[in-house]
Amino acid sequence: MAAFTNQATLSYNNTTVNSNVVTGELVGVLSVTKNALDDTYNAGSTVTYIVNLTNSGNTPYTGVTITDDLGEYTSGTQTVIPLEYVENSAKYLVNGELQPDPTAQVTADNLQISGITVPANGTAQILYKASVNSFAPLSAGSTVTNTVTVDSGSIQRMPLTASETVTVFSGPVLNIVKSMSPCIITENGTITYTFTIQNTGNMPAEASDNITVTDIFDPKLTITGVTLDGTATSDYTYDEAGGTFETTPGIITVPAAAFTQNADGSYTVTPGSAVLTVTGTV
Repeated sequence: MAAFTNQATLSYNNTTVNSNVVTGELVGVLSVTKNALDDTYNAGSTVTYIVNLTNSGNTPYTGVTITDDLGEYTSGTQTVIPLEYVENSAKYLVNGELQPDPTAQVTADNLQISGITVPANGTAQILYKASVNSFAPLSAGSTVTNTVTVDSGSIQRMPLTASETVTVFSGPVLNIVKSMSPCIITENGTITYTFTIQNTGNMPAEASDNITVTDIFDPKLTITGVTLDGTATSDYTYDEAGGTFETTPGIITVPAAAFTQNADGSYTVTPGSAVLTVTGTV
């Protein structure tokens, strides 16, 4: 709601007289809230947003457009956009009933969703997804805040906005890649399996995270050596009869990734890594 004032002027015979000032209050009947279904994000993840429009008046609002700034922020002297609209993800409900998909248009710096009607004494919901791109900050404690602005020819109170903030996931984010050398081997020959564990997260994987690498070697392997980051280790179990190999929980740790912001505002991620090798004969 907003207060307003008005004053009239009376003119006659080159004389001007001002009236008293009247004060009123404009009570809004259209409100907006915005929520993310995902509290956190990480590199490449997708966040689902819900915009809720509530009309407590007796007249519907038609031709409503919502504009999302997709988390726009300033990096140095330039403006960057950390979110990208996921094409065809916009959905639209009126009083809980699914409607035909609204029109969603991405411009250079925002997302516009139009063709929305908010019925009298009713609600409209708009759901859509946005993916996190390389301009989103990833270090611990970072956030992305995006704001929607609601517009319609019949909305007198402008701007009508709502914002939502999501926080980067704090913790290790691990993946593992397995390779072997050589790829072609003769019977009773030597083979080496290499397991590269990468951490793209902003926190290291510690011993308390109980990382374990398990593999079932087929053909079965007679192990002759195991190394972790180049150092020989005996912290594993191996069932020669079944070929099942497993490292002792907690012996593998992986440092956090490093994040470097480039001149264009984007971030380069350098994963932390740990390398496990298993050598033997088949």
